[in-house]
Amino acid sequence: MNRLSIIGAGPGSPDLLTIRAANRLKNAQVLIWTDSLVSPQIADLTTKDCERIATSSLTLEEILPLMINRFKQGKRIVRLHDGDPCLFGALSEQISGLADAGIEVEVVPGLSAYQATAASLRAELTIPGLVQTIVLSRAGGRTGMPKNESLEKLAALQASLCLYLSARHVAEVEKTLLNYYPKDTPVAIGFRVSWEDEFLEVVPLNKMASTTKEKGLIRTTLYIISPAIASHKNRSKLYAPSHSHMFRKK
Repeated sequence: MNRLSIIGAGPGSPDLLTIRAANRLKNAQVLIWTDSLVSPQIADLTTKDCERIATSSLTLEEILPLMINRFKQGKRIVRLHDGDPCLFGALSEQISGLADAGIEVEVVPGLSAYQATAASLRAELTIPGLVQTIVLSRAGGRTGMPKNESLEKLAALQASLCLYLSARHVAEVEKTLLNYYPKDTPVAIGFRVSWEDEFLEVVPLNKMASTTKEKGLIRTTLYIISPAIASHKNRSKLYAPSHSHMFRKK
């Protein structure tokens, strides 16, 4: 049976794929993949007979006909995105275009870079009494942001703020964040986390831009701005002896 699956490759390392995503890759007859952002090691999980189509130089108007054509040929197709396709993945326009052609798709989630980064740091981003909210966003850049989602409004929450696609605007971002977070707030800077050439470092907020420039980071960079990254002893009530719930009485 032919199938069109849009799957998330996760942050980069093949062993961070979901089992479902790995199975779809192993059975794919056509791989249409974001070669500029996805590790070749993940693409290599397909068989030698799988047709591979790289999309880094293609537009949506070129990609959609390829997917439709191969689907009508009865092929099992994997559209492979970096990270999670539901997050900054240009997913909706692909699904819409395929729906117009009468093609339903399966979406397979992937581990996002913010999760891989927090795990590498052994950091919980939601600490009781400190921060309980995670915000996933980006700097405005060329595509802009809705007015009610300006960086100023997001920073005012003082939540665990995860910024994608923002390295080119990091100086402006740092300047804005310093109006809302203390200058020594920990910032995790992650470049290609879980790849062989990973860079991951925690710096104070007022060193965010200078460190980015020093390391020459322009793309594939994530920032996590959060007091939760610092060492602390706050604990949740879930396992506290004084806290009861339906499975445990005081």
